[in-house]
Amino acid sequence: MTTPYEVSEEGELSIGGITANALAAEFQTPLYVYDVTKIRQSMRAFQQVFDEEQIDYVVSFASKAFATTAMYEIAAQEGIHLDVVSGGEIATALNANYPMAHVSFNGNNKSEAELIMALDNGLGTIIVDNLYELNMLSELAAERGIVQNILLRITPGIEAHTHEFIQTGQTDSKFGFDVDSGQAEEAYHIASGTASLHVLGVHAHIGSQIFDVTGFEAAAEKLVAIVHDWGFDPEVINTGGGFGIRYTDEDHPKPASEFVTAIIAKIREKTGAYGMPMPAIWIEPGRSIVGEAGTTLYTIGSRKDVPGIRSYLAVDGGMGDNIRPAMYQANYEAVLVDQLDAPTEQVVRVAGKYCESGDVLVWQQALPKTKPGDVLAVLSTGAYGYSMASNYNRNPIPAVVFVEDGEAKEVVARQTYSDILRLDRHYI
Repeated sequence: MTTPYEVSEEGELSIGGITANALAAEFQTPLYVYDVTKIRQSMRAFQQVFDEEQIDYVVSFASKAFATTAMYEIAAQEGIHLDVVSGGEIATALNANYPMAHVSFNGNNKSEAELIMALDNGLGTIIVDNLYELNMLSELAAERGIVQNILLRITPGIEAHTHEFIQTGQTDSKFGFDVDSGQAEEAYHIASGTASLHVLGVHAHIGSQIFDVTGFEAAAEKLVAIVHDWGFDPEVINTGGGFGIRYTDEDHPKPASEFVTAIIAKIREKTGAYGMPMPAIWIEPGRSIVGEAGTTLYTIGSRKDVPGIRSYLAVDGGMGDNIRPAMYQANYEAVLVDQLDAPTEQVVRVAGKYCESGDVLVWQQALPKTKPGDVLAVLSTGAYGYSMASNYNRNPIPAVVFVEDGEAKEVVARQTYSDILRLDRHYI
């Protein structure tokens, strides 16, 4: 079986042509490391399918997975659009000199200040989530004398086969206009009759870490049926993202091409059956672009053996740099970076240093013999690690390093204690 990581000539874990031990020595741990070549390859894989199918399309990086200035610069180089969900992500795009006409703005509770920021900076598309936002946006756009492109986010009633916390397309969701109640159609009629808004089409996102194409096919089919019922020929149908990746040997994700091919085929089939023109297809991959490109490096510290129960191996990071295992029992794989082929001698729970019993990074991991000071790599951490990092227990957030063609560059500096204290104010 092919290993999910790069191995150096010396048999060590290598990332972008540099050994993990060398990266840990230069930049210290904990450390987020990204193989930029893998990011580019993932972006191009999505684009290639659309190009081969000769379909008008947009691949929009769901930047909630990993939002930094450097990441947005890579997206711009590769012709990938951005999907943002906050004023902070808009500010990051501006800092990266990203072309704002290629940015779409998602979210269920956009503030007035955020919408003004989007409008005043020429943000291309706003994905409207509810009637409150629709009314506020129409007034703000009218005040500025502009016509803002929008998509209407629909909850199509599709429940993806994934963890309940990351399902978003079912009827009982905080996101989007409900279809069955008639709310979505009401929003369409309001928006299409508003001079300051131009309805490009509809959007749906059914969840995350999905391995089965049938959910996307069902969502695509339903979106076409919905707009047909409205008498609306959309310019755009956006089927969102959520394409699954490999975290452990138990995961068997399909290649990007299978998801995209299935979505294209279903939309082509249904629009053809209704006599509708073929719309542009937009998708929003996030995790599937950066997830497997990211690795987090840690230094092993203490150990606790509980006879007859388990052994805990502690590292110098934890839930502050990867909350996913504690939040919804996500599974990861870890390797000892300079003993990839060594026989396993132990099964441990990799725990963090945070003051919580649930601070776990890997629930059960077979490893060779370890000692304090060894570097441990947790694989496929490129999505939602840095994005969801916190200063819990007043620990600094790790640095982020990009590696490409044997060159490493720190693209987010490691926080210091001074950074953490900078916004504190004395009371006495």
